[in-house]
Amino acid sequence: MFASAYPVRVDGALDRHLSRWLWLVKWFLAIPHYVVLVFLWLAFAVLSVVAFFAILFTGRYPRAIFDFNVGVLRWTWRVQYYAYGALGTDRYPPFSLHDDPAYPARLQVEYPRQLSRGLALVKWWLLAIPHYLVTGLFVGGTYAVWHGGGGLIGILVLIAAVAVAFTGSYPEPVFDFVLGMNRWVLRVAAYAALMTDQYPPFRLDMGGTDPGSTLTVDSMPEPCDVR
Repeated sequence: MFASAYPVRVDGALDRHLSRWLWLVKWFLAIPHYVVLVFLWLAFAVLSVVAFFAILFTGRYPRAIFDFNVGVLRWTWRVQYYAYGALGTDRYPPFSLHDDPAYPARLQVEYPRQLSRGLALVKWWLLAIPHYLVTGLFVGGTYAVWHGGGGLIGILVLIAAVAVAFTGSYPEPVFDFVLGMNRWVLRVAAYAALMTDQYPPFRLDMGGTDPGSTLTVDSMPEPCDVR
């Protein structure tokens, strides 16, 4: 692992062949996921409150809640990657909270053995404010993990969609930038959800493979040959 690795790792492998026009209807195809995610995020919010009090009293994030909340972030990332958060794959996302090594979008969070009780009081509303300002530009307006194609990410994904429609190719610099912004957003989401005490770096780690990913090249789907 890299010395500067962050405990939240977000990876994405661009499909070799993307449909020129499927992106026009992905909003419709992803509706079943959107419905499920509404309920998952309600559960995420409630369980995060439970985890907050558990950290205050024990200094530990309950493992079952941690695994569930990571699963919600993972599910969200896969749907975002398929739909208008990246449009990086045409493979339909699995309905699962678990990691799927075969799917081109992956998210992992290291379980913290111990968390600061004091930081739990201020991380999510005070310390994360500078990051909220930055990620708000990425996702549009206020901070949100689920951004539905808004902000700078939405603009660049739209540019990529037009490029795919007319050339059949996703511009590599655009893909790298989109992945970097999504990675930043998800790191902040995990920090605000108290999953780590390590402050998110003010760094745009671009490209499909997270610098701190423990995945090997062989374990990730083969990336696209972008021309």
